[in-house]
Amino acid sequence: MDKIHPELPSAGSVRYRIVALLAVFSLVAYLLRMNISVAAKFMMPDLGLTEIQMGQVFSAFMLGYAIFQVPWGLSGDWSGPRRMLTIATLLWAVTTALTGLAPGLLIPRGAGAFGSLLVLRFLLGAGEAALYPLAARAVGDWMGTSERAFGYSIIIAAAAAGSAFTGPLVAWSMVAFGWRTAFYLCSVFALVIAGLWYWYATDRPERHPKMRPAELLVINAGRSADASQKQPSKSWGSLLRDRNISLICASYFLSSYVLFMFVFWFYLYLVEERRFSILSGGWFTSMPYMLALAVVPAGGYLSDRLGRRSVAIGGFAVAATTLFLGTRAADAYVAIGALSVSVAFLMATEGPFWSAIIDVAGPHAGAAGGIMNMAGNLGGVASTSLVPLLVKKFGWAVALGSGSGLAIAGGLIWLLIRVEQPGVVQSDS
Repeated sequence: MDKIHPELPSAGSVRYRIVALLAVFSLVAYLLRMNISVAAKFMMPDLGLTEIQMGQVFSAFMLGYAIFQVPWGLSGDWSGPRRMLTIATLLWAVTTALTGLAPGLLIPRGAGAFGSLLVLRFLLGAGEAALYPLAARAVGDWMGTSERAFGYSIIIAAAAAGSAFTGPLVAWSMVAFGWRTAFYLCSVFALVIAGLWYWYATDRPERHPKMRPAELLVINAGRSADASQKQPSKSWGSLLRDRNISLICASYFLSSYVLFMFVFWFYLYLVEERRFSILSGGWFTSMPYMLALAVVPAGGYLSDRLGRRSVAIGGFAVAATTLFLGTRAADAYVAIGALSVSVAFLMATEGPFWSAIIDVAGPHAGAAGGIMNMAGNLGGVASTSLVPLLVKKFGWAVALGSGSGLAIAGGLIWLLIRVEQPGVVQSDS
């Protein structure tokens, strides 16, 4: 199969505006996802919750997020991402606002507050499950084959921006106005992006009023490339029997386990283990994601040119090495630097992961992306549940450092994923 060389992205490229909107969704989603990990420092004493209970609240989000990946992905394949992503984002806004309002105000603190948080975070997870499978469906429709990793890496880089923005914003708002204000503010962001998406997006490129013939030619070339490859059946269950999809999912499970250690526990690690203040801990929590803003798009760009496998393995190798060194560094600032590099290079594998699953699944990218993200977020459920137990029994160094071995395993799995040539993954099924 010949590689397809896309036109350079420009301000007039509708497909890159679609990617830009998806990137804003990604930023907002991570803001809504991570706000509670910073607010937990104030929420726990105010609501009478323990760290174990807060870990279960984190896991409730991950459980809802994992369960609803495939249903949302199927909905995108059947109905298109425009309407479905709008509906999902409205759910984000409602559940986030209620997270600030319900526990301790509408519902008594203690067991009642704990139960309400479990329900609300589960529902938020169920709503946020829509984003990345529907984004995979949109990227598969809107981007040429040889630009998908870069396009999706922009969406992931925006998640890094949201992660970087969350720590300082939530820490500042907690100190200035109390922890509840952070949730009210985040819900407004969700409402704004939902409105913009519904106004501008279309489900198919040819239906967009601003689409130019030259740009549509690039997109249609990508579709022709997909059509030349063997595609799975329309049954999402049959996708699980595809060898490449199964291997990609196994690697993504391990990647997500490691990543979500940082998403939910890095702030408390800095405050409790490294003895940073509430405000400085919030700022340093953003460091890994600020670095990822440069590393992730570079990984996507290289993946489109050098191949999915080589970039994925390289990212895992750097992440594993720096994670091991960072957790054992005596100097707190050296530790932050090493751990920041680890997170950034781990996130750089997202472009290879998502472009590979889109390449394999073709017209069923939404469902396949949902399956992959479900596997990844089951890794997140395991991570959010096991990390506090490991911290209690062995300490932070072991709880975080054990992720090095998992990252190595995740990279080795890519040796078994069949990659025929740069940017093209073939199915064995």
